[in-house]
This record gives sequence, structure tokens and C-alpha cells, in this order.
Amino acid sequence: MPHLGFQELMVILLIVIVIFGANKIPQLGKGLGEGIKNFKAAMRSGEEEPDRKEKEPEKKQEKV
Repeated sequence: MPHLGFQELMVILLIVIVIFGANKIPQLGKGLGEGIKNFKAAMRSGEEEPDRKEKEPEKKQEKV
């Protein structure tokens, strides 16, 4: 996988500024950070969920 150098990062930053404008960049960063945080929280809760199911006894349905 190619490594990004300083010049490539500056070009990408310039393109982002032109597309979104300088005022929107902090909002984009905040939204991206919250998205990553929510994704990690969902991954953690997904790992815990099978453990809870194994510990809970199965409920048997009674026939009436």
C-alpha cells in the first residue's frame, strides 16, 4: 500500500477545503469522530451480547 507524503496530504486538504469550505471542516471532523465512537461502542456491545445469551437460561414455552 502506498504511503502518503506531505505533498499528497496538502493536496487532499486543499481539495477538502475547496469542496466543503473552511467553516465546515470542524463540523465534519466532529461528525466523523462521533461516528467512529458509535461504531466502536456497537462493536463492544456486540461482543458482550453472546455472553449474556449463554448465561440466561432458555425460556420454555408451555403448550396450552
